[in-house]
Amino acid sequence: MNYKVNLFTVLVVFFATISCQKEQNTITEVIKEKIVLKDAIVFDKKPKNIIFLIGDGMGISQITAANTRNKDFLHLARCKHIGFSKTNSTKYITDSAAGATAFSIGKKTFNGSIGLDKDSIPHKTILEIAEENKLATGMVSTSTITHATPASFIAHQPSRKMYEEIALDFLKTDIDVFIGGGKNHFTTRKDGKDLTVDLKNNGYELIYSLEQLKETKSLKIAALLADNGMPTMSEGRGNMLEKSSLKAIEVLSKNEKGFFLMIEGSQIDWGGHDNNSEYIIEEMIDFDNVIGNILDFADKNKETLVVITADHETGGYALVEGDLATGNVEGRFSTDYHTGTMVPVFAYGPGAEAFMGIYHNTSIYDKFMKLFGFN
Repeated sequence: MNYKVNLFTVLVVFFATISCQKEQNTITEVIKEKIVLKDAIVFDKKPKNIIFLIGDGMGISQITAANTRNKDFLHLARCKHIGFSKTNSTKYITDSAAGATAFSIGKKTFNGSIGLDKDSIPHKTILEIAEENKLATGMVSTSTITHATPASFIAHQPSRKMYEEIALDFLKTDIDVFIGGGKNHFTTRKDGKDLTVDLKNNGYELIYSLEQLKETKSLKIAALLADNGMPTMSEGRGNMLEKSSLKAIEVLSKNEKGFFLMIEGSQIDWGGHDNNSEYIIEEMIDFDNVIGNILDFADKNKETLVVITADHETGGYALVEGDLATGNVEGRFSTDYHTGTMVPVFAYGPGAEAFMGIYHNTSIYDKFMKLFGFN
């Protein structure tokens, strides 16, 4: 009797296990099918183009706040390859100049440095190297185009505050497209020069409005859309970053060898400095809308790597309450400056797997160089 009971028990367990395995296999097949359907886009092994999006001051809490306000949706979530960047400069807390310089030349440097290493030696930036290799290049920013982050990709100065000297450095490169604020640094200068005249002589079309930008057919664009920094979203900037980024891609894509484009969502950082949750969230959602457009382009193009990260986190921002159903978010701040926390790196497209893991911010430059095949 015991033998029969034990045998019966074994058989029940056996068939139950088989049934569970079949069910699990079915679930796995369904999951795999969904993944295949979701990831059906096949990318080239190496990128022809790289689009580098920097959300200045964008940490995990800033991303989460935007996701909450959007009721649990972000375009950023389409990225499957995610890593973390260690943001320190030669000091534990970086500033935007040193943070962007780490990306642009692959060297840790002192705070305030633009395109120089810690010994004040200039190094060619990834944008300048792309130019030398006959790729098209561009930058778009919601701050002045001479501000710390964009400046670090094109200029070489010991201080981020040397705006007029940084503007002069734009004349030393052959960047195809740059769009942002900062017109006064080119036209209302202590030296009395009007650098827009030099830009025209170098073949650029000068653009001063989004309407002009939309209509231009030029392949060399210097768009200075504000005298100083661009307005905030709440002040009516609208979809300037989206329109400017898509125009830059339209122009740069005409180069058959490929392109490098840096896009900065500058004012996420400014919201952190102001300890203003609404400012952060508005700027984050604008930045994420641009990300959605860029990822759509990458899907169609199949030769474009998209990398999204921050130079640092700003504000020591923490979320203490929220509601995914209503979009309500409540945040608190521990500082009005930057913090030393690592920031996420999101990658999409050919070469995206290289950006998984934890690494120093300088490694992003190294990865770009390798994926482009530059020496």
